[in-house]
Amino acid sequence: MRRAAPAAQAIAATTAMELRLVLRRPENLFATIVIPTIVLVLFSSVSILPTGTGQPVDFLLPGAIALGIIATSLVSLGITTAYDRSYGVLKRLGGSPLSRAELVVARVLTVLVVEAVQVALLIGTAVVVLGWSPGPGSSPPLAVVAVLLGTAAFTGLGLLLAGTLRAETVLAVANVLFLGFLVVGGVIVPIERLPGPLAAVGAALPAASLSDVLRFALGTATGTGADPAGSLVLLGAWAIGALAAASATFRWE
Repeated sequence: MRRAAPAAQAIAATTAMELRLVLRRPENLFATIVIPTIVLVLFSSVSILPTGTGQPVDFLLPGAIALGIIATSLVSLGITTAYDRSYGVLKRLGGSPLSRAELVVARVLTVLVVEAVQVALLIGTAVVVLGWSPGPGSSPPLAVVAVLLGTAAFTGLGLLLAGTLRAETVLAVANVLFLGFLVVGGVIVPIERLPGPLAAVGAALPAASLSDVLRFALGTATGTGADPAGSLVLLGAWAIGALAAASATFRWE
């Protein structure tokens, strides 16, 4: 009998397989790659949104990156995992030499690879098509922290939905949340431009914190305070809470 492959090799092989599956799902590619790019280019070009002072792209690029993270970590991962659980795929994988922890790590790595492509594409589009350049206070390390915390928060939410609800319900709820974050999460419209109750709700959402930290990281923050510490703390709290809830409630069958 052959021994199971080392954990690193198993994770690498599973990640490669997951990436191939992503490429075979055009609806996922549309949600994770095409929609954020359309949002960035369209609303930066027509200037119909109240994005505040400065060029619209300065506000919309961080929001588009946040939208891509939400689409990948919450919508795509959550829906895919929910249907894999519904069809018994996760149960069958549980009987293979691949451990559950290795499967989760592989899926998270897949999310991070897709997000790296998203960020590169969105920034490249902003620079080449829209003439954008980072602000003087830009911080690549802060951008990396924001992406990792945002990924943790929305991955936790996606797995929380996928591990507790029926697949059809996850499909509906994930898409509703995506639209909600898009409208009131500070992604395309500043929180301060929303009506009072919506502004209060939006400011508490992880999408607003992620967008806010990304604006500081790219040097485009205006009128959002002296530093991103508060948004980082809120985003970290969402990440810890969502991952803890997903870990406590996830059902593999």
